[in-house]
Amino acid sequence: MYALRENYLESEVMTASPVGLIRLLYRGAVDAVRAARACLKSGDITERSAQITKAGRILTELAVSLDHAKGGEISRGLAELYDYMQRRLNEANFHQTEPPLAEVEGLLTTLLEAWERISSAESEAAHAYVAAAVAQPHQAFSYSY
Repeated sequence: MYALRENYLESEVMTASPVGLIRLLYRGAVDAVRAARACLKSGDITERSAQITKAGRILTELAVSLDHAKGGEISRGLAELYDYMQRRLNEANFHQTEPPLAEVEGLLTTLLEAWERISSAESEAAHAYVAAAVAQPHQAFSYSY
């Protein structure tokens, strides 16, 4: 079952548009934070830490994919938000506390919803304008997020 999921995800990544890749990254980060919250509740310290690390790696990937030359204020704002979320994840991991994880999950979910609306927008011009804030995600993007 795991191999089938990995094959599907790999196919999804290979065929996704740049905006689609961003949505996949957000979805992976949301899933990782949710898993970290569940691990915190169950007392699984090792897996909680692994899931927080995974979410942090995804935020790093999102940050390095920003195109500040084209994205201007939008990309700068996203960079600051990604940095803030990284700090909150670190705080949650260090203090083994749930509120920062809940906050990051909420922020990521809001961003994911926005990117989903962008990708379904009828206006190609609006889509291109907002997508300009993000370059093609890094070549090292791993479908195993």
